[in-house]
Amino acid sequence: MTEPDPRRVGEVARLFTRLGFIGFGGPAAHIAMMREEVVRRRQWVDDQEFLDLVGACNLVPGPNSTELAIHLGLRRAGWRGFVAAAAGFILPAVAIVLTLAWLYERYGTTAAAIDLSYGILPVIVAIVAHAVVGLSRTAVKDVRLGLVAAAACAAWLLGVNELILLAVAAALCAIPLSLPGARQHQASWLFALPAIGGAAAADPSWWRLGWVFLKIGAVLYGSGYVLVSFMEHDLVRELGWLTERQLLDAVAIGQVTPGPVFTTATFVGYQVYGLTGAAVATVAIFLPAFVFVALLSRIVPFIRRSAVAGRALDGVVAASLGLMAGALVRLARTAMHDPLTWALGLAALVVLLWKKPNTAWLVAAGAVAGLAHGALT
Repeated sequence: MTEPDPRRVGEVARLFTRLGFIGFGGPAAHIAMMREEVVRRRQWVDDQEFLDLVGACNLVPGPNSTELAIHLGLRRAGWRGFVAAAAGFILPAVAIVLTLAWLYERYGTTAAAIDLSYGILPVIVAIVAHAVVGLSRTAVKDVRLGLVAAAACAAWLLGVNELILLAVAAALCAIPLSLPGARQHQASWLFALPAIGGAAAADPSWWRLGWVFLKIGAVLYGSGYVLVSFMEHDLVRELGWLTERQLLDAVAIGQVTPGPVFTTATFVGYQVYGLTGAAVATVAIFLPAFVFVALLSRIVPFIRRSAVAGRALDGVVAASLGLMAGALVRLARTAMHDPLTWALGLAALVVLLWKKPNTAWLVAAGAVAGLAHGALT
């Protein structure tokens, strides 16, 4: 571990604060920006070390690009670099999202805001659909993982708690198919998944809000977009603290702002419980990432050595993809309700598959389309 150096701490703080302000485009774009800065320009690590860190961050739950930023800060300037990278990368996005949450609370129901939502929400559905397609190429490595993903999607739509789904998927995939009876055992669990139920609704409270986002940060694999399925289940269906439209608006805010997609939690927390809720939700969703990065040097060698742990991780990733697909189905029902919204969503998906633009530009195009629709109707 590099000894803490005030000059290096300042260097880490300046770099990741800048990335926190300009880091549009989601985790893949963030990782590309970090490689440009720390490998090519500053030469803090070489390409092999950088890829090792990216792979390590993918092995643990949480926001991968944020974990990578924290890990790079730790490598460069010790524990003070750890804190500087985290604060620099997360806090600018939190401040921007909090401002937008305040504006949304006051002006979110105006005619202009409704027109914006009309055009933006189908684009958000297309962005999530594109992420599902892209992640499926990595997550679904064989027929068994495909079945796990499909079963998780169906079970989640039927009301099964997402933590139960992830745990069952890990247990299923940890069993080698070569063992006697393994296929029959796994199939029986897959069909049993929809029978497991959830919890009852409750009035908003800061501690329960914190638990929801602590849980998300601690178990979320695959993509920041998977958090949509967790929030839809806990905050929309079970607790009733948000509507489907509010959830889509929250995802839209996460898309048009720089920095981690997980700052969606800041927006949601503000809508549910004001400034206290925003602070609690933000701290809760990012806290596990700090713990995982601190423990990563112990976790990664174990996962690499253990065939069972590796198979369980594959199951968790496949189930996460299923959760994401389930959330996509529910969100599409809300966002795409007439020929024009379907056309906007499909056009955005075609552009994403063809050109892979920065998603902020697509959201902006959706906003323009929504305003034009409002002006003509």
